[in-house]
Amino acid sequence: MSTVESLLNPSASKLFSSKSLFNPSISSSSIFSPAPRWSRLSSSSLSIRCSATQQMEAVVDSVSPGQFRVDVLSESLPFIQKFRGKTIVVKYGGAAMKSRSLQASVVNDLVLLSCVGLRPILVHGGGPEINNWLKRLNIEVVFRDGLRVTDAETMKIVSMVLVGDVNKNLVSLINKAGASAAGLCGVDGRLLTARPAPNAAQLGFVGEVARVDPTVLQALLDKGHIPVVSSVAADESGQMYNINADTVAGELAAALGAEKLILLTDVAGILEDRDDPKSLVKQIDIKGVKKMMDEGRIGGGMIPKVSCCVRSLAQGVRTASIIDGRLEHSLLLEIMTDNGAGTMIIG
Repeated sequence: MSTVESLLNPSASKLFSSKSLFNPSISSSSIFSPAPRWSRLSSSSLSIRCSATQQMEAVVDSVSPGQFRVDVLSESLPFIQKFRGKTIVVKYGGAAMKSRSLQASVVNDLVLLSCVGLRPILVHGGGPEINNWLKRLNIEVVFRDGLRVTDAETMKIVSMVLVGDVNKNLVSLINKAGASAAGLCGVDGRLLTARPAPNAAQLGFVGEVARVDPTVLQALLDKGHIPVVSSVAADESGQMYNINADTVAGELAAALGAEKLILLTDVAGILEDRDDPKSLVKQIDIKGVKKMMDEGRIGGGMIPKVSCCVRSLAQGVRTASIIDGRLEHSLLLEIMTDNGAGTMIIG
């Protein structure tokens, strides 16, 4: 395991806080937890992992904090060179959105990636927040086939929560962390034009992406801003629609010719055996993932995510990854190490 991968291991996630990596007053050995919760980067037994951790502690103790930081940055150089100037679209949701510590992890990762020259875009939903507001207002929460039934009243709440609350909160957090973020929804700069979903008669104002005009995003990225996009858009007549955030992320990645699409989820990634969380598929091509879908090995909520990835790859995105958003600094693990933090799908 390289220095960079060791530092990004869940047992060493504290390294990326301002109170560890950049604070020489804290001993480097205190960075590592002797009993990691779990490690997807290693299939060794617990005893071997503990032994490896002890060896790493010994290595860390043998060098100065300054030298240790230099080694980390040096090993990151090839990944920074590979992705510098490239557009990365990240769909944010699930546990990473509900947990404050994971939220901070995602925000800090985005800021770090922006600082070293990447061009990240954050796309978000906000289902739990929408549900909370609907319940407060005594509006019934109804789902059909996993999709929110969105009547006119519900659509107003969706817009209020996603555009006015969740979006601006994320912008504020990114700005506070030291970058410059700009909040958008589909209607801003005509970024997205919506159309009704095929089953709109049953779902109401649930839409699809009919067209993307990335001009406003390009302008923001060229000025060094991090765009934060909520998954709400209007059709040609101005009617607002609620659109799946995975779909929005995939369509934006395709329109921008992004280097990478990343979907944060609440699972480790695509599993060879859905009943075995240890059977993670680290890399697979479109042909392989379609075969898994045909065989029924990919099902449930993973189907639309995989389909989104396949569609974006078919439209020119270089790689698409479904990664574990429950893992701190999963974005850095995916982009800055060879092992990644989930499943990468290639064309």
